[in-house]
Amino acid sequence: MISYKDICEHVRENCAKTGEFILNERKKFSQQAVEIKGNNDFVSYVDKTAEQQLVTALEKIIPEAGFIAEENTSNKKGQTYNWIIDPLDGTTNFIHGLPVFCISIGLMKNDKMVLGVVHELNFNECFYAWNESPAYLNGNEIRVTQSTNIKNSLFATGFPYYDYSRMNEYIELFKHFMQHSRGLRRLGSAAADLAYVACGRLDGFFEYGLRPWDVAAGSFIVQQAGGKNFDFKGKDDFLFGKEIVSCNSTIAAEMEELIKKYF
Repeated sequence: MISYKDICEHVRENCAKTGEFILNERKKFSQQAVEIKGNNDFVSYVDKTAEQQLVTALEKIIPEAGFIAEENTSNKKGQTYNWIIDPLDGTTNFIHGLPVFCISIGLMKNDKMVLGVVHELNFNECFYAWNESPAYLNGNEIRVTQSTNIKNSLFATGFPYYDYSRMNEYIELFKHFMQHSRGLRRLGSAAADLAYVACGRLDGFFEYGLRPWDVAAGSFIVQQAGGKNFDFKGKDDFLFGKEIVSCNSTIAAEMEELIKKYF
């Protein structure tokens, strides 16, 4: 098998090709093409076609690998390797013509992530890492911030769009960050949020109600950039547990304590 570094290069190339398709379709996209999967959960032919392009390309890289993909264009399960794909993370932004939407591709060996690529299309920024490598942005090594406390940190989050069962706790947590940090941002793409933590634009990110394809690649890149990921209980069930906190290692303990206070 080729090295993870070589695999990563192939994945980046395929992200670039599919990214061209997505951006070309954005120029002529119509609201009439939007389908509703669930409450505030949208999809279009762009998501589906992009995912099929990626699945077809990734099958050539590791033929025996399976897929965990948002639009379920392949239900193949790999014995050792599985790709975790979001062909268009930030679909709501895309259909409304707002920037910040990504292609997110992670590779999992057994139950461990070994590769992640997040390609933000509007700024043509590709964030990536592979097993035992540093994290990179367009060829340059990136690291998380060195902020030492929440007070001097900037955070991103996402708003729940289908699971409102924890809204009261979430709003109270928002109030704390508004009063005791440099602020909260809501970009609309968890993959971008995580990539921006990895490169130091954000000090931390938290959200619940997420799927593995939202966080697989980005959380791995954060890890390789020196950051930490955990769930709201401070454990490591963030990939399939539908909740994640991601931040630099210095403020991780303070973040964990704060999240536990409200959840």
